[in-house]
Amino acid sequence: MSGRVSLIACAVLFFAACGGKAAPGAEGGEGGGGPPQMPPPEVSVVTITTSRVPLSSNLPGRTAPFLVAEVRPQVGGLVLKQLVPEGADVKAGDILYQIDPASFEVALTQAKANLMRAEAGLGTVSSRSRRYDALVKGDAVSMQDRDDASGGVRSARADVASARAAIEAATLDLSRTEVRAPVSGRVMRGAMKPGSLVVPFQSVLCSVQQLDPIYVDIIRPSVELLKLRRALASGRIGKSEADGSAARVTLLMEDDSLFSHEGRLEFADALVDPGTGAVTLRAVFPNPEGELLPGMYVRARLDEGVIENALLVPQQGVTRDPKGQATALVVGKDGMVQPRVLEVDRTIGDQWLVTGGIAAGDQVIVEGLQKVRPGAPAKAVPYEPGKAPEGKPPEGKPPEGKPPEGKPPEGKPAEGNDPKAAPDTKSEQH
Repeated sequence: MSGRVSLIACAVLFFAACGGKAAPGAEGGEGGGGPPQMPPPEVSVVTITTSRVPLSSNLPGRTAPFLVAEVRPQVGGLVLKQLVPEGADVKAGDILYQIDPASFEVALTQAKANLMRAEAGLGTVSSRSRRYDALVKGDAVSMQDRDDASGGVRSARADVASARAAIEAATLDLSRTEVRAPVSGRVMRGAMKPGSLVVPFQSVLCSVQQLDPIYVDIIRPSVELLKLRRALASGRIGKSEADGSAARVTLLMEDDSLFSHEGRLEFADALVDPGTGAVTLRAVFPNPEGELLPGMYVRARLDEGVIENALLVPQQGVTRDPKGQATALVVGKDGMVQPRVLEVDRTIGDQWLVTGGIAAGDQVIVEGLQKVRPGAPAKAVPYEPGKAPEGKPPEGKPPEGKPPEGKPPEGKPAEGNDPKAAPDTKSEQH
């Protein structure tokens, strides 16, 4: 009986000793105030600053020749020769075609003969008129005869003038048998070949297009043009050219290469296309190498103006809410995360041009968005491109102490490759 009492007394003392000692970690901190507070998550931020930003727009366009001249014959006949091949570059006045000149040479010879006849008749009546002038003084001839002789002289002089004009006309027609280029440019494909019969001012032999300089017709929505004009009028966008000269235009070719020459804006059409709601702008580009051809699709980069105090926000820090509004998270001066609704204008490189919802000096979160929420504290650190935020391994590397996916830790065989781990089916069967 005394042994049982001693055993119970020892048990009581043991449980009393265990109950009086606090378990490790049961009390949160000194004084038992609960679990320890976690530090705020670290996020990478970009501090917004103002900068001078030139504005430009990339617009679709088509090239068009500077001049197009249809080559039409001014005299009729058979085409004997085509002196310049299609596709060749010519100067104004170069001979392109030769029309049969035989009939025109005959007409010129006939006109010269008519002049000789008229000049001979003029000599005869002039001599008669002089004799009548002397005879009328002695009343040898009547005054009527003298007047008739004087009228014959004037008529003969008119015949001479008419014959000379006929020679000039015949000479002009003969020269027109050589069909010349009206402008400098490139000879395009023609419809008439040697042996074709052409009609004056109706048949089109070919066309000549002047390609240096060359036009680029640019299509721009009328809504964008209206916004640009209002922004320029309000002063939000300043003119990029201080001297007020025409806006500069650069071209991107079909293969995305930059055209080597810079152009200028010539004019804007005063008519909006009712089918597309767009306005046509025309720019002029030098084309000395002939690289631009009519009908090519290009993209024109048109200078619009410049914003002196523009706000640019990295695209990776801007998201869209369910309403489609651009939003960003900002770390305030109190260290708390604040949501902002932004008014964005356009993208410039990898940044958004923001016109409202943010101010210079704001810290926009660009990395670590998934670790914070509005109203929660966050620790802002300057964003360094290429550097992983705290707690995130660099791209392509596993966290420290963790082997890459699919690779077992050092000294441990891969799962399924350990022969000792495989069950001994033979022993199980026995």
